[in-house]
Amino acid sequence: MGRIMGIDYGLKRVGIAVTDSLKLIATPLGMVENAKLFDFLKKYLSEEPVEAFVIGMPKRLDNTDTHATPHVKGFAKKLKTLFPDCPIHWVDERFTSKIAVASMIESGTKKKDRKDKGNIDTISATIILQTYLETVR
Repeated sequence: MGRIMGIDYGLKRVGIAVTDSLKLIATPLGMVENAKLFDFLKKYLSEEPVEAFVIGMPKRLDNTDTHATPHVKGFAKKLKTLFPDCPIHWVDERFTSKIAVASMIESGTKKKDRKDKGNIDTISATIILQTYLETVR
C-alpha cells in the first residue's frame, strides 16, 4: 500500500508532504530546490511506494490562471512522463501560504522560522495534501 505525495511546486523551491501508509494524515517531508526535484523524487520513489501525487494548482480569486500555472502544468507533464503509473490529482492552492503562516504562528513557531520560505512551502504542501485527503473521505 503506497503513500500519497503532496507537492507545492515553485520555480525556486518545492514543498513536499506525504501521507502515512494508511493515507489518513498528511505529514511534511521537506523542501527541495527546484533544480534537484526530479533527482529527489526518483530516489524517494525508489525507496517508498507512492501511489499518487497531489499538486497545488495556482489560481487567482476569479479562478483564472496565474503566472505560475503554466510552470506547474509543465512540471506535472514531466512528472507523468517519469512516473506514468502514478495518477496526478489537483487541489486549489489559493491561500495555502497564508494558512501555512497562520498555522506556524498558532503552533508557536519562532518569527525567524516563519520567514523561512522553505518552511512555508513545506507546510503549504501539507495543507494541499490534507485538503485532498478530506475531499476523498
